[in-house]
Amino acid sequence: MAATYDFPSDLLAGQEELRQVQGELSALLKRLPWSVEPLDGFSDDNGWRKIERPASPGWTADEQAEVEKLRQREHELAVFVSTHRYWAELTGADRMHARSRLKHAREDTKEPS
Repeated sequence: MAATYDFPSDLLAGQEELRQVQGELSALLKRLPWSVEPLDGFSDDNGWRKIERPASPGWTADEQAEVEKLRQREHELAVFVSTHRYWAELTGADRMHARSRLKHAREDTKEPS
């Protein structure tokens, strides 16, 4: 049977917000052009695989600001979660296993359909 952990509510909330921010950032980056700055498209088949990119209009100032805001929040949350006082209560493999369980804590608490 797998060990269970009594994570503090602020740690659970921080991990959940981190997951949400990472999801928002990932979705935003998928929607944005491939280059921050306007660049011409290109095709390169001199490597081990062909790479093609269409011309990129670049990101607007608002898009750049939104990416920066999400990256900053992601960093803050990652630091909060990884340096939380709770981790001092655990050692070695317990700490590693607990960290893994925290990443899946939301899935563990969902009701079966």
